[in-house]
Amino acid sequence: MKILHLLASVDPRAGGPVEGVRRSGMAMRDAGHEIEVATCDAPGDAYLTAFPFPVHVFGPTRSRYSYCERLAPWLAANARRFDAVIVHGLWQYHGLAAWKALRKSEVPYYVYAHGMLDPWFKEAYPLKHLKKWLYWPWAEYRVLRDARAVIFTTEEERTRARQSFWLYRARERIVPFGTTVPALDPQPLREAFLTAVPGLRGKRIVLFLGRVHAKKGCDLLIDAFARIASRDQALHLVIAGPDETGWVATLRAQAEAAGIAQRVSLPGMLQGDLKWGAFHASDVFALPSHQENFGVAVAEALGCGLPALISDKVNVWREIEADGAGMVAADTAEGTEKNLLRWLELDGAAREAMRAQAVRTFNARFRIETMVSALTALLETRGGPEDVRDNPLAALHEATQPSR
Repeated sequence: MKILHLLASVDPRAGGPVEGVRRSGMAMRDAGHEIEVATCDAPGDAYLTAFPFPVHVFGPTRSRYSYCERLAPWLAANARRFDAVIVHGLWQYHGLAAWKALRKSEVPYYVYAHGMLDPWFKEAYPLKHLKKWLYWPWAEYRVLRDARAVIFTTEEERTRARQSFWLYRARERIVPFGTTVPALDPQPLREAFLTAVPGLRGKRIVLFLGRVHAKKGCDLLIDAFARIASRDQALHLVIAGPDETGWVATLRAQAEAAGIAQRVSLPGMLQGDLKWGAFHASDVFALPSHQENFGVAVAEALGCGLPALISDKVNVWREIEADGAGMVAADTAEGTEKNLLRWLELDGAAREAMRAQAVRTFNARFRIETMVSALTALLETRGGPEDVRDNPLAALHEATQPSR
């Protein structure tokens, strides 16, 4: 098949969706499919050259909405070259452009929600949710309604997505997410990381790796770490990732006030060997997120034999808990502390057993091959999924709309 992925940007700082397209696309290309990408990036953006597929760019754009007027006409003119178009994410123009160009086309489009319908957002950001409501009926609702399928990565995500907007209609499908872990010698990777981030040799590293954002619960992790740090002087907290909102300064001040500034490192975004070295150099992975669709870094940590201490707002928590590949608690400072304490209280044999289980869980549940098989099967279902998740208010809305 020839598949076109639509994203607002392929900037690696955007996190999981971009990395997901990179990894799944490479695996699908290896299986014989052809992959192209269209984005609202600007032609000169440096990260474009490192992306492994042909990228069509239609920026620059002037806002986070990423409106680019040339995208929809290009999609309409080029759609027949592709067997399927996959839209990644909501609330930006590329989804509406796909709807405009393809809703009457023979070429189907699919939408990966990537956790962006989680009701946590309306609770945490009520004013933003009000703005989304103004956009929803005439744009995003229609994008989802007319998609061949709306793709969720877990049952947890699908169930929670139905709670955000009463006007909701979608053909829902679950495609388990998957990723890859490079088969490289851990020792040089570990050494590269320890050389790049000073002061970590001989430490028991608690690793957070992801976007440094309030949603991720980094402040909870600092608070909880401060409470347990005295139990072992070798413990050290690493919070690694891009800082989109300027939050790092606040986190540093929090660590200083808690008296643990010398035991917390914030090295910024880690990529390539440094990222994998961080996994292999660490004792345990921690993600006390308030909302997490999947958590690519969780799967990567497991694949490196690193157990995951996560909140019950990370949508793969049931799988982690059922397998014993980590520990789960509430997305609070107390819950995060509970996870850390339970890890520290394990003896050496129990920790090694959990590390081995982490790898087994990755291989059984989160390998890229699982995702590619499920996604390929969905795209090759020519008739499309028949079931439509609907509600009476959606039906009433449809009945009052002019015919298209």
